[in-house]
Amino acid sequence: MSIKKNGVDQQLIRDLAGILNDTNLTEIEVELGDLKVRVSRQAQAVHAVAAPLPAIAAGSLAAAQPGAVAPAAGADLSKNAVPSPMVGTAYLAPSPDAKPFVEIGQKVKEGQTLLIIEAMKTMNQIPSPRAGTVTAVLIEDAQPVEYGMPLVVIE
Repeated sequence: MSIKKNGVDQQLIRDLAGILNDTNLTEIEVELGDLKVRVSRQAQAVHAVAAPLPAIAAGSLAAAQPGAVAPAAGADLSKNAVPSPMVGTAYLAPSPDAKPFVEIGQKVKEGQTLLIIEAMKTMNQIPSPRAGTVTAVLIEDAQPVEYGMPLVVIE
């Protein structure tokens, strides 16, 4: 039996919170008719940049994310960055001891795998949306990523 208070199904919220804990996600959102419920928790080690990337100077981006490489000074991140299509954990290589899928300066083809994102125990290959040259990798290996977060810059 679900407990309702002020029209909100508290059992649904508890169930969603349990899913967050079981899957190590930081946020989950569900829509049921008119009801829209989003449950989130603060991750213990988040490396995401809070400000919109086009407003960040190239030098401060590298300082904000240790190990990440800042894009070229004239790079248009709003146009050239590949956004994360989902929430999960991003991996730059197919396994811990393997070579990364892409490296800075490497030319990529449209559809070529750039990285993988693990979401709900499923490894999802993230393809390049266009051909070009990788000018920056904006995340670290095994970093949690959010929907829409810039991952890689392809010029």
